[in-house]
Amino acid sequence: QVQLVESGGGLVQAGDSLRLSCAGSGRTFSNKAMNWFRQAPGKEREFVGVISPSGRITDYADPVRGRFTISRDNAKNTMYLQMNGLKPEDTAVYSCAASSRYQKTTLASNYDYWGQGTQVTVSS
Repeated sequence: QVQLVESGGGLVQAGDSLRLSCAGSGRTFSNKAMNWFRQAPGKEREFVGVISPSGRITDYADPVRGRFTISRDNAKNTMYLQMNGLKPEDTAVYSCAASSRYQKTTLASNYDYWGQGTQVTVSS
């Protein structure tokens, strides 16, 4: 069993940076690919990025590529999302998810575990 808890969200201005964390519990964290998703009010869940179990492979959605960076520290059972150059359109609830597959689908049932989400609000 893996439990995921996000933290680090908040209210920032356009151009600022934030680092989100996704802390996992359980012995299988390091065996899971990890994803970040976001969902803005009235919009569908959106893929943000994914990192392989080892951390060597990452991929990002086009809107965030070059601004956001995913990393993980398996010794600490924690994944991070460094967000730079934030824009108002980045405002959303950000959630992390764990899966045995390296994938980008937003279908919730494809993931083994989900966090509860953390709010990121970017003002213009």
